[in-house]
Amino acid sequence: MSSFGSPNDKPVAIRQERRSDVAARDSLLDTAFGPGRLAKTSERLREGRKPARGLAFVARRGGHLVGTLRLWPVVTGTGHSGLLLGPLAVAEEARCLGVGAALMRLALQRADLLGHRAVILVGDAAYYSRFGFSAEMTAALRMPGPYERHRLLASELVPGALRGAGGLIAVASPPPSRLSGLMDRIAGSPAPIGQPA
Repeated sequence: MSSFGSPNDKPVAIRQERRSDVAARDSLLDTAFGPGRLAKTSERLREGRKPARGLAFVARRGGHLVGTLRLWPVVTGTGHSGLLLGPLAVAEEARCLGVGAALMRLALQRADLLGHRAVILVGDAAYYSRFGFSAEMTAALRMPGPYERHRLLASELVPGALRGAGGLIAVASPPPSRLSGLMDRIAGSPAPIGQPA
């Protein structure tokens, strides 16, 4: 958990999202983006899924949730893996406190530490460019539905991570579990596993 703020004001604490944050997070997103938020193209890559492990954050101030940011595993049509960032939302009363920037810095730093190579988002270049996002690396990429091309941005956490990336951005399959790997090996065995008689 990290905290920031002036000594004369309520501090803002950023931490991993918890189940107890869900109702407040959804309320914040409804307020920030309105009733049409679930119709956005980015939502097609999030619906029914969990965020990437360790990459869902909330900001709290004075006992209230005032910010949220999540990252989601995606893959390009050319097989380049990355994360889809969003939504980033900050409560109106906390928008002048640097909450969005603090969430962004923490999320990108954590994604890098966890070994992710690139982050893609749909957003305002004027805001996200300070975090290293641009439309340069997304020229050959497309979203699975309507979107404004100039708002499709990316940032490489590892230089060259999106070199040659193109095609449709899609949901990344979760990595196979140990159990599924064992089952695949058993199913692919040339002879059945026998039981002692």
